[in-house]
Amino acid sequence: MSCAGVHAWCGPCAVKVHRNLPFHKVQRWNGAHYQPTSLMDLGFLWHIGHGGDPCPCNWSDPDPEESGYVTGDGTPNHRKSSQFQMTIVHTEGIFSHEVLVCKCPGSDPNDWHLDLLHQRLFPASISKPKTAFTFDVLDHFLIDALECKTSAMSFYQKLKRFTNNAFPERDRYRELMRVSWLWRDLKHRKWFGFGHDTGKDPGDGGLALFCPACPQPGLNLPADWRVWYDRDTVMRQYVIDGNFTAQHMKMNKPELDVALSDGKGYMVSEGPYQNHLQQSLDSKEGLVPQLVLNMAALSPTLWWIFKKGRGCQWSVNFWSRVKNSPSLLLPPALEIVPAVGKFHLVAHKLSCFPRYSLNFVKGAGHLDGEILETLWAPFNKISSTARSMTQAHRQEVYDHHMRDSNWKKLVGLGEGFFSKEGKFMQTISVPSLLKNYKTSNKCLEEMNQAYEQLAAVLDPDKVSGWELDALRAEADRGEALDIYLLKGDKAPTFHEVQIQLMKNPMNPFGSGGSVAWLAEGISIEDSHQEVKISMKRQRLSARIEKFHSNGQAFFKGLEINGAFTPQDDPEFCGKEEEEGEEDREFWGEDEGYWEVPGEEVEELASGLMSIWMPSSIGSAKLTELGLVDLLKDERELRIGQANDCLDQLRTDLGNKAMLYQQNFWTANSTRRGTRTKKEIQKVVARINKHVRGYQRARQAILRLDPNVDMAGKYQEILPNDLAVSKEVTEENRFGQGTSKLAWFWMMDGEQSQLSLQGGGLMEEFYRINWLKARARRDRWKEEVSLVRHEMLWTCLWFEYHKDMWEKRALQSTEPGKEAYAKKQMGLWNDFAKKARLMFQVMPLAWRLGIGI
Repeated sequence: MSCAGVHAWCGPCAVKVHRNLPFHKVQRWNGAHYQPTSLMDLGFLWHIGHGGDPCPCNWSDPDPEESGYVTGDGTPNHRKSSQFQMTIVHTEGIFSHEVLVCKCPGSDPNDWHLDLLHQRLFPASISKPKTAFTFDVLDHFLIDALECKTSAMSFYQKLKRFTNNAFPERDRYRELMRVSWLWRDLKHRKWFGFGHDTGKDPGDGGLALFCPACPQPGLNLPADWRVWYDRDTVMRQYVIDGNFTAQHMKMNKPELDVALSDGKGYMVSEGPYQNHLQQSLDSKEGLVPQLVLNMAALSPTLWWIFKKGRGCQWSVNFWSRVKNSPSLLLPPALEIVPAVGKFHLVAHKLSCFPRYSLNFVKGAGHLDGEILETLWAPFNKISSTARSMTQAHRQEVYDHHMRDSNWKKLVGLGEGFFSKEGKFMQTISVPSLLKNYKTSNKCLEEMNQAYEQLAAVLDPDKVSGWELDALRAEADRGEALDIYLLKGDKAPTFHEVQIQLMKNPMNPFGSGGSVAWLAEGISIEDSHQEVKISMKRQRLSARIEKFHSNGQAFFKGLEINGAFTPQDDPEFCGKEEEEGEEDREFWGEDEGYWEVPGEEVEELASGLMSIWMPSSIGSAKLTELGLVDLLKDERELRIGQANDCLDQLRTDLGNKAMLYQQNFWTANSTRRGTRTKKEIQKVVARINKHVRGYQRARQAILRLDPNVDMAGKYQEILPNDLAVSKEVTEENRFGQGTSKLAWFWMMDGEQSQLSLQGGGLMEEFYRINWLKARARRDRWKEEVSLVRHEMLWTCLWFEYHKDMWEKRALQSTEPGKEAYAKKQMGLWNDFAKKARLMFQVMPLAWRLGIGI
């Protein structure tokens, strides 16, 4: 059944053909159909040793009574004393075989497990083994666990079903757990050379695979590296993060736990870690993350990049906590630059951005600080399996997955080939270092050009001052980095303007009488938008009549004709929902469907303003009638009203974006989606109300002060300006370089009217843009330099490992060890040759556009 093609043999011939194929499945004809059988049932005897031939010393039968081979009824059992039945687990299933081991002089029954190892069988025990696993099935299990996150139980259940899907039996799950644990540890020690250096202990981090592109003294840096490299190039970087999905059940008997490689991989030793926890104070800030990594195995640079939104808190008392801890020690002259990963920094308040952003850390290059996030994704898939493991087993499983993650990154550092014509061709998997080199050069060219174009239109004296501020911020950090925040005066609100005008002693109408009257008129306009029933309309009508009556005192009894009546823009008045809209599937709806609820339309149906205000007459008529002071008062109040509406509009647009990002896009049920839809409708209603209020204020301002500057400051709001901010809903979208915010996001106070020469907000915008353009240019310069160094460090790292295995090959006294060392030497030599070839060719190919 497992052989290629269709074959039919008699029993003895089938056994003879499968002499070296003991894991083939066969079927026997029973007269009616084929039914599964086994080679053992056909008389197959597996001879261990002598290349599969019978041992010449195994032909003589021992005396049954002396050897003890007697059945239960007293009849002799003519099996050899060295013959026994074994259960062998293979990739094809679970097999039973009669095994006959070698009995030549000098052979020891206590060494039968070594005979099995020579046959590529890993015994489940050393003394009298009855179960063994093939090397192939153990390798399959390790790869399945790494790539498919398969648990031992699932893997063994698969083998049982391969064996007999209808009547699965022979449970060897516990044996698989133990043997795979030993197999994994032995493989790691062999890969890292400790099969050759048997007298050497791996030590802390000795079984961890480092990143070849990181600078490592003694491996890929020269002995005098401190002379050749500046501090920014070889700074250490420690990324601290916690995985709160990787939980662990409390062990019933932790004293029975046994570790094979405690602290020798990426995880720290359990004993010192537990001692540290007992000695550490419990604090809200916390000092030890949920998952502690061996610091020796992380990428060496100098920054501490905190995650989970705690970097701005942990860095405050970090030194004092280290000083007070008996288990922690740091060099006294060490300088620590705290930072927060770019993915997590968006959740911080604005003041954290300049102080903890990697964009403003000298020497950081174009680093995102989220290296551990790429590890948590596969880790979360095995967390449920590792949850019930023993502490030692769980630690070694995590080490195994971390090591494999680094290995996959390593083999992806450089791939490609040359065609017969000599043209360099890239494979589908773009090499990361070469891709970084290409991207870095392109971005540096673009950012340098943008910086120079901006600097060319600015005052050189101001640029010099900003340059000094930037250099001081890089050196001092902390509060000095706040120069990257926009500084501007807050626009005056409606009530602030009203109070200021009422305190004006030069008011010709007395103690703020005209101001109070105008404020009442604006309030009536806003109240008119909230009328929903006829009773409130009557109250509003009474207020309007009283307002007009009081206004006669300020118009001095003049008869005013041809007054302007403002009207609301229908674009922002909403529309009635169609029948059955509640049942519309909301997942595919466009943003335009989020309209104001139906009752809002009724209240806006009477949107014609019939209130007489000074702005209803116009500036020319007011000047002609001598009502200039009244004109100025309303203009100031209208400016405050416009500022209020814009401020509230920005707030609600932000709320709308957050509802889309946090609720709508993540809704996992129709109920939650409908509820979110109603919340968005309410926000849209408020947004439309703010826009209508702003439009009325703007119309009044332009009628009272129809000059170009005022029209330029208070621009028209278009429906496109109210779109959901993709800076919130699509933070990682493509093409952010050409996006820009609506004009009212960049408007703030009266100083925005000032020119660059006169200072104010325009100067602030130029200053902020220049500082960030300078930072972007510098970071890309550093990135290009770092990538070039990483290319060299990668080649030297490969050559270091090639030299180490060459030394082991020369020192080996056993042929097998020498052959394996030469095999590994060839592997690392191929890595080094390939990297040097590609890193030399790729910069030239990139400049010439070859293979891109």
